[in-house]
Amino acid sequence: MTSLASAAGRQTTPSAANVQLKYRSQAVAKPYFTAAIGLFVGQIIFGLVMGLQYVIGDFLFPAIPFNVARMVHTNLLIVWLLFGFMGAGYYLIPEESERELHSPKLAIATFWVFLVAGALTIVGYLAVPYATLAQMTGNDLLPTMGREFLEQPTITKIGIVLVALSFLFNLSMTVLKGRKTSISMVMMLGLWGLAIFFLFSFYNPHNLVLDKYFWWWVVHLWVEGVWELIMGAMLAFVLVKVTGVDREVIEKWLYVIIAMTLITGIIGTGHHYFWIGTPAYWQVWGSAFSALEPIPFFMMTLFAFNMVNKRRREHPNKAAVLWALGTGVMSFLGAGVWGFLHTLAPVNYLTHGTQITASHGHMAFYGAYAMVVMTMISYAMPLMRGREANSNRAQVVEMWSFWLMTIAMVFITLFLTAAGILQVWMQRMGDTPLSFMATQDKLAFFYWLREGAGVVFFIGLLLYIISFFVGKDEAR
Repeated sequence: MTSLASAAGRQTTPSAANVQLKYRSQAVAKPYFTAAIGLFVGQIIFGLVMGLQYVIGDFLFPAIPFNVARMVHTNLLIVWLLFGFMGAGYYLIPEESERELHSPKLAIATFWVFLVAGALTIVGYLAVPYATLAQMTGNDLLPTMGREFLEQPTITKIGIVLVALSFLFNLSMTVLKGRKTSISMVMMLGLWGLAIFFLFSFYNPHNLVLDKYFWWWVVHLWVEGVWELIMGAMLAFVLVKVTGVDREVIEKWLYVIIAMTLITGIIGTGHHYFWIGTPAYWQVWGSAFSALEPIPFFMMTLFAFNMVNKRRREHPNKAAVLWALGTGVMSFLGAGVWGFLHTLAPVNYLTHGTQITASHGHMAFYGAYAMVVMTMISYAMPLMRGREANSNRAQVVEMWSFWLMTIAMVFITLFLTAAGILQVWMQRMGDTPLSFMATQDKLAFFYWLREGAGVVFFIGLLLYIISFFVGKDEAR
């Protein structure tokens, strides 16, 4: 009776055949989302190449050496997520501000500059040796290259800054002239923080300790700081739309989540300072605050499920609701649980730089950021194509893609975790520790399993793309 009464109290919204965007300029998000998914495909292809190179060392050598495949894989991850964040910003900020985007033409121009610059950079990685690329792009004048995740040529980094400034100017002008909401303010705070912390990628001191210290100001304060603000704003926006829950309720949750994110994330940077030559007190501070970092991710999970349970309408886009719930669960598992497993200094002493780190990274990036971008695309793309939701047939295909990708990522994480535990034991704890390469040979079984799970993940991603081309439901 309770469930029947609850269902009766919700407003059911049928999928409209022709739905107009509230603001025409929101349509500029479409090319950003399209590029994001295309680059995501590229990232997974290079991930599969790397997976084979773990067990077949000369696979595609010398055309694509392992270090190049890894560089392309990680750089594509960053770039496609940035495209997703930018598309989300261009979609939700006009709606939150209740006005058209300041300059749609500038948004489209920014898109093409970013896409071409990103494509040329990837071609550069693949076409010429990295040292030659550095020489060709002026790294001697302003040395910024050679660091993990920040391998981009100096000229590309300058281009990223210019793209970011254009993007932020466009959104900031839109917000300043329109309505201010908690969602838009948190989104803008996250995006401005993303741009500001990227500036540390230009600081490349000769002292290796200082170099690694400030390198984490980009990498950690992105993924465990300002990116979480962007994630929270995107998730809140979608939940407002698909649940019909009062905005005030959602915004109260958002405030608490963001406060916990900043409190734990900023000082939690210290868990990267354990073994790089910084003062020993970071082992205490880093352990204590990074142990609290799972809290905002757990709150994100409770937030998503509570809002869906309290929903006042049955939104026709079931797939977007599924992605939103999945984001909460997988971000908590990947960033929270798997992060906590090896974040305390006494444990990290043994696990640092092993496959346990890789297991955490894979599930955290997928659960927290890949899934929230796909949540946004799943919600917004049908609207930009003139309908409130894709057909039921299309959504079934999309839900299959969700489960294939998510289950595959769980198994990738478990296989890498098992490999990491054995690596710690054989390489760092045994009476007769093995060398790194001898240990890797012993882990080949888990790497093959990881590769198989990666193929399943790729199939799921292809289904996600296919779902947008599935036609209308058949007449009964």
